This record gives sequence, C-alpha cells and structure tokens, in this order.
Amino acid sequence: MRERILEDLKQAMKEQDKELLTVIRMVKGAMQLEEIKAKHPLTDEEVISILSREIKTRKESIAEFEKGNRTDLIEKTQSEIDILSRYMPEQLSEEEVDSIIEEVFGIINPGAPSDMGKIMGMLTPKLKGKTDMSLVSKKVKEKLTH
Repeated sequence: MRERILEDLKQAMKEQDKELLTVIRMVKGAMQLEEIKAKHPLTDEEVISILSREIKTRKESIAEFEKGNRTDLIEKTQSEIDILSRYMPEQLSEEEVDSIIEEVFGIINPGAPSDMGKIMGMLTPKLKGKTDMSLVSKKVKEKLTH
C-alpha cells in the first residue's frame, strides 16, 4: 500500500497532476508522521487507518462548507475524497455490515447500552477501513436502544 502511494506520487509528478500531487503529498506527510511516532514502517492496516482519518476529516469539512454555501470548496474537497478512496480496500455493502453487526450481537448478546464498548471492540477489527465506523457506531446505538 505504502509503495503504491509513493509510486503514484512519482507518476503524478511526471504528469504534473497538481491536484493528485497535493493529495498524495499530504498522505505521504501523514504517513511519515505516523512512522516517526510508531518507530517502524507502517503496515497496510495503519496506512488504511490514516486514509480513513483523512477521508473522515474531509467529509466533516464538506458539512461545514455546505453550511457556508461554498460549492467551490465542496467540489474540491469531494475530489480529494475520491482520490483518497482509490487507496481504500473495497467497501462493504450495508447488508454485509448489518450481517456482521448481527453476528457480533449474537455472540455478545448485549443486555444494555453499556455493552456498546464490548460490541464496538469486537466490530472494529472486522470493519475498520472497510466501512464508515461512525455509521457502524450509529447502527449499534440504534440496535441497543430498540
């Protein structure tokens, strides 16, 4: 994963694709910071975690831009999300996510909303990077309260 991003960086430089170059440089910088903190080369899972965080940040920015009616910034940010999404593993469908949530609920058999931590602890390794974890959290909360 890391190598693919660095190769794409070189390719973007050759093609002088400014937008792609900007986004990949940002990812490379985030990866380098994370490697310094971790004191080891990043695994694919760690790179995916960085990409997920960057996508989440941009989605939050889009929500703010919508409030300010800034369509120019919305388009630019959405374009960055599209570029980042190329590096993410294939996303699970909503049905697949629901099925995994059901499976975990069957194993844990939660009795109260206080079991949220146990459930998310079991779901996170199965779903991280494959779906929007805030959506998973929302679904689990709804399921616990009904």
